[in-house]
Amino acid sequence: MTFTYLNMKTIGIKTFFRAVISIVLMTSCENDGDKIYLSSLEGDELIATESNIVLSKDNAAQTALSLTWTKSTLAVSNADMSAPDVIATYIQVSTHSDFSSNIQQSKETNLWKSYTVAELNALSKNLSIEPGIEIPVYFRLSAATGNNIAPVYSNIITVNVTSYLIDMSIGFILNSEKVDTGLTLASPELNGVYTGFMGAAGWYNYYLSEGDGTIWGNVGVDGSAFLLSSEADMWNLWFPEVSGCYYVEVNTIKKQWSALLVSQLSVSGDIGADMKFDRPNVRWTYVFNATAAQTLKIKLNGAGGLYDYTTGADTGTVPVSKTVAFAQSEDNLSLAGQAEEIALTVPDAGEYTLVVDLSNPKAWTCNVVKGSLEPSEINPYIYLPGIDDGISGNWTFDNYLTIYNEDDLAYAGVVNVNSKYGYSFNIEKDNWDDKYTLDEGNAEAGTLILQGNTNIPAPTAGLYLIETSIKKLTYTLTAIGSQVYVSGLNDTWGFDVPLTATSTVGVFTGPVTINAASSWGFSIHIKNGDWDHKYGGSDGKLYYLGGNITDDASLTPGTYQMTVNLINGTYNITQ
Repeated sequence: MTFTYLNMKTIGIKTFFRAVISIVLMTSCENDGDKIYLSSLEGDELIATESNIVLSKDNAAQTALSLTWTKSTLAVSNADMSAPDVIATYIQVSTHSDFSSNIQQSKETNLWKSYTVAELNALSKNLSIEPGIEIPVYFRLSAATGNNIAPVYSNIITVNVTSYLIDMSIGFILNSEKVDTGLTLASPELNGVYTGFMGAAGWYNYYLSEGDGTIWGNVGVDGSAFLLSSEADMWNLWFPEVSGCYYVEVNTIKKQWSALLVSQLSVSGDIGADMKFDRPNVRWTYVFNATAAQTLKIKLNGAGGLYDYTTGADTGTVPVSKTVAFAQSEDNLSLAGQAEEIALTVPDAGEYTLVVDLSNPKAWTCNVVKGSLEPSEINPYIYLPGIDDGISGNWTFDNYLTIYNEDDLAYAGVVNVNSKYGYSFNIEKDNWDDKYTLDEGNAEAGTLILQGNTNIPAPTAGLYLIETSIKKLTYTLTAIGSQVYVSGLNDTWGFDVPLTATSTVGVFTGPVTINAASSWGFSIHIKNGDWDHKYGGSDGKLYYLGGNITDDASLTPGTYQMTVNLINGTYNITQ
């Protein structure tokens, strides 16, 4: 232990003055000769959870390494006084055991530090560690009382790390929970600009993760749509309300992104037609008949609108009109200022599908495929025979759920449930055979199986929000009580505006006060404090998880009566 001598009459070093000023303020000296001793820092003890780590991108979000240590403190020789907490602590990492060079450093405010696989791999990249080879990496703490005082160091921890190659040519699309979706954008120039086509549903939101683990979202400030941030307070990136084919550019250098909606793609030349967009597969198709073997010569032109930081993405936003054209580039397609001729071989007579596949951001293709690949129609409803036989006395197709997420084939709706024997999810009206029944679960949630023998168990009679995903084979029920809640009016995002159940099941009403239009519109929530189950809407129609209602923008300030019918999916606002 070393000590620093402080004479209160002759203190002249600013750094030490700052360190003990709180002591001086609390205690007066009896005479100019009083002396106080302030001990220096002692090195912290650093502890690591691992000593050998093999990193894998498949586990990028998992914790790879955690470090912990004790808090450094100062001590004062006078027991009646306490030392100020003026310690700055850093984690230093190096590939040299003596920390002579190649050091990465981060300031820490906690007594622990955790690295995910992606973060530790990015740190390895910054240390110029060669991927695939086990390299010892050294960790220590550096702590000091001020900028002009030499730091003290903890013990050194050695962790053998095998990193993986960071591919900065790919940007990975993460969902709203920051889970990899399998979708990607490409940066062939390795310049931090990621582009590609996405089949996005209305208001679809996402994050983009670079190969080094950096995650990009939206600046977490109202009115900042299409502006990028990698800070901890970022929001997710969101598309406009319109579903469809989007050409996306995420520019991490300019910290902006844009979404060009391609609303139409036409083929001309030996084939003339408007193509259909297959959103889940991110491809355009057109089915045609060839009378003989031939070489087709075609051109591809599109039209749409650009959404970016100048337009925003609010309901009703008008994008900037743009055209899109493609050219042949060896075996792949590329964007072009003007459409160029593309040659395709048809081997013989018969039915074919022209396919413009935009799903791989590194290789867009245009081919003819034997047979019909025209996208199948998605059922807008799914039916629930048996859900109300306690009311109607029969099994009918009168109750149904409405699709709200085509990618997951997810359906939802509010139903007055009173079932004697359970129920099923039937994919077509009056079709008793093609149905999904219980695999495992109970009345509140479970999994489904196609054409099983066990009905889904019925809950206690009452009003429920029912959700199911035919793709994921899941279902959930959420009970609805005597009130639902309006949130967002007057830019107040809470649950202070209730609507009360009426004598008509599923109908709720109540007074609402509008002082000014909300910046983001407002929404209907089925439970107090529940942000996950909400309705948006427009033109008197409610949509589950849809865009917020913006009727308040056209109403004069005042008090109105709002009524929502959750079963029929409607709302109205009257003065």
